[in-house]
Amino acid sequence: MRKIISAMQISLDGFIEGPMGEIDWIESWEDTYDIMSRTDTLILGGKMYPGYEQYWCSILKNPKSVSPFTGKVATEGEIAYANFADKTPHYVLSSTITEVNWGITRIIRDIEVIRQMKNEPGKDIYIVGGANLVSSLLNIGLIDELRLTVHPVLIGGGKTLFNNIKNRHSLILTDSEVLKSGSLSLVYQFKS
Repeated sequence: MRKIISAMQISLDGFIEGPMGEIDWIESWEDTYDIMSRTDTLILGGKMYPGYEQYWCSILKNPKSVSPFTGKVATEGEIAYANFADKTPHYVLSSTITEVNWGITRIIRDIEVIRQMKNEPGKDIYIVGGANLVSSLLNIGLIDELRLTVHPVLIGGGKTLFNNIKNRHSLILTDSEVLKSGSLSLVYQFKS
């Protein structure tokens, strides 16, 4: 059975963005989770997808230009992820999005489709985000592994990753690493 992996970047005080949606404290969006080698399916929530599509498609179109999302030129790791993403099927769980521009993307309306995907053959499934999707999947027991990159910054407010969790979830730390940036990479498995 395929694993469903959620991998997110968070501040030390548990936020994924600031009060006004700020993410300027995240240095890079490259794959610090070792996701590209493990997965063949990417799933996003409807609120996150439009910005995600815009960001990665802008890098694909012109890797040396300044991104409209970050105001920076893409790193080599971000270019590698953009190329991976351009070849990997994406699914957007949304009740409101009616169309997408990236040809590799399909819209799904029912969270149970994700449960069905888990039982199909293939590599693991990467839940890219956002927070509402991660919480919804945690609440129905569909996430097997949680990978976090914890940035050494306190932003004091904003959107939390685990704001809609309904039940207690016990986890086991299976790996940790201090990254060159000073961020901490943590890998957790959920206890059965």
